[in-house]
Amino acid sequence: MKKMMRTRAMVAVCAVLLGAGGAGAQDWPQWRGVNRDGKAGGFATPEKWPEQLTQTWKTTVGTGDATPALVGDKLFVFARQGEEEVTLCLNAADGKEIWKDKYTAQAVTGAASRHPGPRSSPAVVEGKVVTLGVAGVVSCLDAATGKVLWRKDPFPKVVPRFFTSTSPIVVDSMAVAHVGGQGNGALIAFALATGDEKWRWGAEGPDYGSPALMTADGVKQIVTLTEKSIVGIAVADGKLLWQQPFVPQGRAYNAPTPIIDGQTVIYMGSGRGIKAVKIEKKGDAFAVTELWSNPEIAPQYNTPVLRDGVLFGLSDRGNLFCVDARTGKTAWTDATARDRQGFTSIVDGGACLLALPSSAEMTVFKPDAGQYQELAKIKVSDTPIYAHPVLAGNRIFVKDQESVTLLTVR
Repeated sequence: MKKMMRTRAMVAVCAVLLGAGGAGAQDWPQWRGVNRDGKAGGFATPEKWPEQLTQTWKTTVGTGDATPALVGDKLFVFARQGEEEVTLCLNAADGKEIWKDKYTAQAVTGAASRHPGPRSSPAVVEGKVVTLGVAGVVSCLDAATGKVLWRKDPFPKVVPRFFTSTSPIVVDSMAVAHVGGQGNGALIAFALATGDEKWRWGAEGPDYGSPALMTADGVKQIVTLTEKSIVGIAVADGKLLWQQPFVPQGRAYNAPTPIIDGQTVIYMGSGRGIKAVKIEKKGDAFAVTELWSNPEIAPQYNTPVLRDGVLFGLSDRGNLFCVDARTGKTAWTDATARDRQGFTSIVDGGACLLALPSSAEMTVFKPDAGQYQELAKIKVSDTPIYAHPVLAGNRIFVKDQESVTLLTVR
């Protein structure tokens, strides 16, 4: 009997551990997911997509375009309510509030006032939540309680033309954020535990893209687009390792996130196409070698997904595309424009890809490099969407203009 009870207990423990592992595999803890690559782990793609998704719950959280972060059974939302920026921790199962932090935030003015809420997605790492407000306020909260651990405003009242849109990244127990504005900004690493500044690189201010992480020849580095370049910054001390000019032209901006494929960096921008470079150490310094350039496809506010050696994304003309990431050649371009302004998020769901434009009509298509194959079109909101959908199991969390909705695929 005792042996049987021990066996049952071990089975129960294993079930709990497996359940915890499954939940972890489905986390979306930061901008573009676990590895900042747009890939959703553990999404249960249906054999046949329904005409509409089932709404499980919907909660009003405030304005903003920031993608929520999902960690275990909690959803972390960053939004604006009146004059305050708020971080909300919700129960992912029912949308009910667990805790809330708030602070008075600078008003968004000018052309950017159409998007008064934060655009930067929270990063949830090591039991902490890091946010970056529209005016460059960096906050670190306790993920369990919402207690403010530290809050910094390195460049008061200094913002990019359309306010802050880059998302923070946490590396080696440091929260790294690009703050300030054109001609007066810096990439700063803060100690996650205390908020103490560890280093800063202040040669160029931010534009609107977010940083990514790369290890080249054993050296860990932050790769990010700036106001006029793409750079590699050493994680250890903030030193510049390499730099390539990438100046926006006309009404273009440096908004996409660089894509990392080993020691290859793929970056892009409206009016300048897509480029791929190899980063490698030669002697005591790093060298940048261009691998290819595709001037035909030029994403503006979309970061493509890299899958099986090909890029799937949306051009600045609003067309879905597929580009061979090894040669830079265009494989196909869909003739239907999803969003003429190029505001679309692409998420890799495993057996399918999901494109969610600001029109809120989600397009599901196959990850096929040979041709465009559409699987479904589903309206997921009555208001515009600029955040990524968060996929986990058969669940899709959607942040629209004012609310967060949990939709399920049945």
